[in-house]
Amino acid sequence: MRNHFKAVWTVDRLPRAAGVWPFGAFCASITRFGHNYKEMNELSKESVNWLTVGDDAAGQRVDNFLTRVLKGVPKSHIYRILRSGEVRVNKGRVGPDARLALGDVVRVPPVRTAAPAPTRPVAAGNRKAVKVPILFEDDVLIVVDKPAGLAVHGGSGIAAGLIEQMRAARPDARFLELVHRLDRDTSGAMLLAKKRSALVALHEQLREAAFDKRYVVLVRGRWRDEKRRVRLALTKFSTREGERRVRVEDDGAQDAETIFRRLAVWPDRDPPLALLEAELLTGRTHQIRVHLAHLGFPLAGDDKYGDFAWNKALAKEGLKRMFLHARQLTFTHPVTGARMTLEAPLPRDLADYVARLDEGPAQAR
Repeated sequence: MRNHFKAVWTVDRLPRAAGVWPFGAFCASITRFGHNYKEMNELSKESVNWLTVGDDAAGQRVDNFLTRVLKGVPKSHIYRILRSGEVRVNKGRVGPDARLALGDVVRVPPVRTAAPAPTRPVAAGNRKAVKVPILFEDDVLIVVDKPAGLAVHGGSGIAAGLIEQMRAARPDARFLELVHRLDRDTSGAMLLAKKRSALVALHEQLREAAFDKRYVVLVRGRWRDEKRRVRLALTKFSTREGERRVRVEDDGAQDAETIFRRLAVWPDRDPPLALLEAELLTGRTHQIRVHLAHLGFPLAGDDKYGDFAWNKALAKEGLKRMFLHARQLTFTHPVTGARMTLEAPLPRDLADYVARLDEGPAQAR
């Protein structure tokens, strides 16, 4: 197991009486401290743990850090302790998307979890069950073509997601992390870093909008514009069932911008359809799906923001999942400085559905 933090202690946390540090209390505190810093899966469940960020966790989001530290703890609980302020970084409250820096001290509250149900290890046969094509690989990064239905992380009943499978396939890799994410039902190009320095450099490109990410989507409606730039701010909220959702809202929202380009239209179908390219200028949660739904062009197969009756009809026609595919990634190689473009071809199920549409009347761009 890689070490994601280094031990640290401060004397202001040791008990004292009348300005004198009792030797017995000092030893007891050091002993307790030692138990708290053995390994990530040996954190105290009775008292607060203080973890200092090491090289392998620098640059990581605090929610992802906690997911790795608190093995088996549901993400909903991790977000709950972040919202309540029980998790602190350098004694201050932080949001789930806060980035950790080398030397940051993270307060982790005691968290009790039920004993995890035994799961079968990811063996070679299991890895073959979900094939993950490699689009590009060198010493510092990997670009994969993620299949739809494969979560990027394990958990919530998923024994192994994309990152767990990739790590199992490369047992000698000292470092392997996701650079960005795709929803479970979204297919396409994803980038993984094999070195911490590469991860930090690629995250910097994401923050500076130096990434070019393009998706292919199928929507319902009469799309007329060859190119349409959409600026609609988004905000997150939770449903009564605790599920995360996003909506268009100006007050207190995050700016979100998408460029849509027309690829093909089928105006004479019932309902009329359009195949679009979506270029993300920002990377907000569910951005493409919410922008399209707000414009009145629901995404085919979208079970959160789409047209549920239409989705059922699509399933009968053979389209049984969301038509959202990350077709192209363009970025600067973190070592060579070369500008790279990687493309993931449209998956067979989506390509077959478009081919059936082309058998009827269509108007291409």
